[in-house]
Amino acid sequence: MTRDDKLSWIYSSKNREELAERYDEWAQSYDEDLEEDYGYQIPRLMAETLSRFADKDSRVLDAGAGTGLVGQILGAMGYKDLVAVDISGEMLNQAREKGVYREFYQMDLGETLDFPDGSFGSVVCAGVLTFSHAPARSLYELARVTKPGGHVLYSLRDDAFESMGIGAVNSGLESDGKWKLVEKQGHQSFKLKEPDVIHDIWVYELL
Repeated sequence: MTRDDKLSWIYSSKNREELAERYDEWAQSYDEDLEEDYGYQIPRLMAETLSRFADKDSRVLDAGAGTGLVGQILGAMGYKDLVAVDISGEMLNQAREKGVYREFYQMDLGETLDFPDGSFGSVVCAGVLTFSHAPARSLYELARVTKPGGHVLYSLRDDAFESMGIGAVNSGLESDGKWKLVEKQGHQSFKLKEPDVIHDIWVYELL
């Protein structure tokens, strides 16, 4: 299977269990495949964005951490209190090897997260809110587990905003007085392929 085929294979997962199984199978070569073939930029961009909103001693949830690409960059920046959540146990095993996270939890972002309200100073969710992956309702949980005054950052393909129902969830949380938008920026997600694919990074402050 080629690296291009792997992305199609992942996106064609029929259910959450199959998605986790396929990521388990891909885990060992995931970093190399994305970085060498695609020039995946979202982890660096997310980490750089978070650094403008969260202190280095902030407890940060990496929601859909995968192999820890975002956490690795945050760790190099000086963030010490990083918590990784992912649907795939094998992806989390790869994240452990990076030596930057304090805690690891295998959870499904489409379900209720096993954390109390306001557990984190900030949440990052890079490349996970997408087709056949974490659904729009995941944002309710990410907002719930973030402290007032903290921030939720997530990336999203601009062509998925309406089709996934993200806009409705964003607006609902705003109208309920849960959060407010403080920044939105668009970036090319891959240096080497799909030059027309834009990922927006959304930054919300919890109220």
